[in-house]
Amino acid sequence: MALAPAYAVGHKLLSNGPHTLEIFLDYTCPFSAKIWRALQSQVLPWLKTQPVTVIFRHQVQPWHPNSTLLHEAALAVEKINPSAFALYSAALFDNQKQFFDETTVNESRTTMYKQLALLATSVNAVNDSVAVLQMLDVQPVATADLARNAGNAVTNDLKYHIKLARAQGIHVSPTVVFDGIRDDSVSSSWGLEQWQAWLTPKLGQGC
Repeated sequence: MALAPAYAVGHKLLSNGPHTLEIFLDYTCPFSAKIWRALQSQVLPWLKTQPVTVIFRHQVQPWHPNSTLLHEAALAVEKINPSAFALYSAALFDNQKQFFDETTVNESRTTMYKQLALLATSVNAVNDSVAVLQMLDVQPVATADLARNAGNAVTNDLKYHIKLARAQGIHVSPTVVFDGIRDDSVSSSWGLEQWQAWLTPKLGQGC
């Protein structure tokens, strides 16, 4: 499936076409973190010589309320510094336990936004945490009558990615799609050999 140009720099982990490998991940999912690390350390280096484009897809898991906040933060970082999207995504996966339900049950949304902004500067994804916070900012109102549920500067971006996942019938993370076809046999436990065995026949089929 296509990727809107606004997200091409950050979300394309590899741009070798004509085949497309889409990886639907959630930053609060341990299995997403596992498959991300395998991709970064083993699979993507091998795929650099293969005719395939690899795309990161957002799969927000609403039963973990903080999932939305982490995906918002990643989209905010991408708006500020598109080339740092993968770097910040790696930081989110590496620090995901800081944002698990049990860790943050007593934290406010604003507090977690601040933590996420500081994480972005700590890995040099952005120079200024304030810029991230401005993207994530939700202005409070004096009374409920004034509330409009307008979201923040990345709400529409998040909607785009969620609609895209829904349109493809994606339900769990991680989920892998190759050339538009979902394959639920792909496992987060795979090493390079399993990925090669699965991908090599597909990459030889042409476009």
